[in-house]
Amino acid sequence: MKNYENFDNSFFIKLICIIGAIALLFVVATVVIGVVTGDSSPNEKDGTAETFIFGNTDAVPTPNTKEADTESEETTLPIVTETDAISEEITTEPEEIVTEPVLEEPLPTVLAESEDMGEKYIDSLIFLGDATSYGLKSYGILKDGKDSNQLWFAKGATLSIADILTKKIVYPESGKEMLIADAAALAKPEYLVVTLGAEGLRAITEEDFVSQYTSLVDALISASPETKLILQSIFPVNEKISKLTNEKIDIANEHILKIAEEKGVRFLDTRSVLKDENGGLIEKLDNGGTGMNLTAEGFEIVLNYIRTHGYK
Repeated sequence: MKNYENFDNSFFIKLICIIGAIALLFVVATVVIGVVTGDSSPNEKDGTAETFIFGNTDAVPTPNTKEADTESEETTLPIVTETDAISEEITTEPEEIVTEPVLEEPLPTVLAESEDMGEKYIDSLIFLGDATSYGLKSYGILKDGKDSNQLWFAKGATLSIADILTKKIVYPESGKEMLIADAAALAKPEYLVVTLGAEGLRAITEEDFVSQYTSLVDALISASPETKLILQSIFPVNEKISKLTNEKIDIANEHILKIAEEKGVRFLDTRSVLKDENGGLIEKLDNGGTGMNLTAEGFEIVLNYIRTHGYK
């Protein structure tokens, strides 16, 4: 009985050893075949390798260190969404803002009511006129009285619109006669107030009036571009005496206003403070001569209007 038990034990031990040896050979053969053929083990397809422990059927996965490190590095990178990309693009390349140039509005042609510019403003003006404005000299209203250098008149004070371009004035600084444009080029005044058109108006056509007056303005602008040019309206007349009508004066004044608009100069509507309810010269402001000349009071009204309708 004892020998039989020893036989059985020896037999089972040998059987287990044989089975273990066969299993070991199978594992070794599998590894060798994989190395030779270059095939990965089944679990290497998902990035892991298994180490088998003999006698244990459970497999312990061993991570692929190289690929694991790569995955670890990739997961630490920031995820850039489409919104982030758009935001970055806007931040790095701001949209260029194009601003339209601001254009200056043109000044109104008709001088509007302003603050009182004072005597200093009046003293800075040069007056170019005909007989209707000669009272500024004869009454001695301006600075230096009758010896004022602010007045440009022809000899005898008559200055007809028909020959305005060829008729000479007396240049007060020297007493010499010269063309109006030449005087402007020489003096280059800061302000020049033109009061012309009444003389010769009865005999001239509208077309010729516009042509002559426009040519004078062009000549003055060319001779002294920096001068602030003011075209003063023709004064109304007393039709009881004057042969010139206020209707014709009003038409001429509208032409002067239009010329001022076209040439970019200013228009002084002094007629508005000299008219009565019928559109004629206020009777008390007529000096009683030809019905076209103002009294000293009339010229004071004109100068006050100029002071309060200043050209800044």
